[in-house]
Amino acid sequence: MKPKATILIIGGAEDRGNKEMKEHRVDNGQYERFEILKDLLPKKGRKHIIEIIMTASSVPEEMQKMYLKAFKEIGFSDIGFIDIKDKAEAREADFCMRMEKAHAVFFSGGDQFKLASILGGTQSMQVIRDKYLHDKDFIVAGTSAGAMAIPNLMICQGGEHEAMLKDDIQIASGLGILDSCIVDTHFIKRGRFGRLAHAVVMNPEVLGIGLGEDTALIIKNGSDAECRGSGMVVIIDGNQILSTNITEIGNDDPIFVENLKVDILAKGSKFSIKDRKMAVKKLKM
Repeated sequence: MKPKATILIIGGAEDRGNKEMKEHRVDNGQYERFEILKDLLPKKGRKHIIEIIMTASSVPEEMQKMYLKAFKEIGFSDIGFIDIKDKAEAREADFCMRMEKAHAVFFSGGDQFKLASILGGTQSMQVIRDKYLHDKDFIVAGTSAGAMAIPNLMICQGGEHEAMLKDDIQIASGLGILDSCIVDTHFIKRGRFGRLAHAVVMNPEVLGIGLGEDTALIIKNGSDAECRGSGMVVIIDGNQILSTNITEIGNDDPIFVENLKVDILAKGSKFSIKDRKMAVKKLKM
């Protein structure tokens, strides 16, 4: 079925009102403060309840302080933090109830494998998935590792070499919210094109989504995506690959690929995940 809720995936280092972001952004007046995080605010008339899941983070206290300050300034009235440490806690009724009442659930950055391993297959994730399918006012969001874990498949680690080397990356099950995609973050700054391309060559039925820092995709109806923020989003499509040597070579040998399709999105660009193409406005002549 077509999901009714909204997904917001962020490439990390989003504007949280920090001074460093002012230096990062091009000062051309196009970007407003908290531009991406403001998309988490509910429609008028709804109570602002957001639950921030800190499971992926190795420094949850530091993250909590930072996001509490940012979300208060944005205008949230009810901000909760959930640091689930194991599967037993992920099954606790109190945590499930809090997620059920929230208008938004936000996965922080950190370690995507830790996040998916702890929450996967638990009642907490079932609540989130049910709300994603049925609650049109619900938003499920993630930044950095939190964004990488949202699809069915996710990159765990690897892919740091200049060449794509066979079996150099590890892929595991994600949280199972977003279909037909695999996400990488900090995409431009950390030079992760080869890593995401490798993942797509291994899984050509999925779209690769590379999110730059302070950049996001907001996705509605499970497919209709729009780019937000000051950077770029790179879409890698393996459906039109003509040839590759990935099945013929040994471990750690370099991979080639012919006819890998790439689209680049900027702020305001729209893309259909289902149709695998951009919605490009025609210029008036």
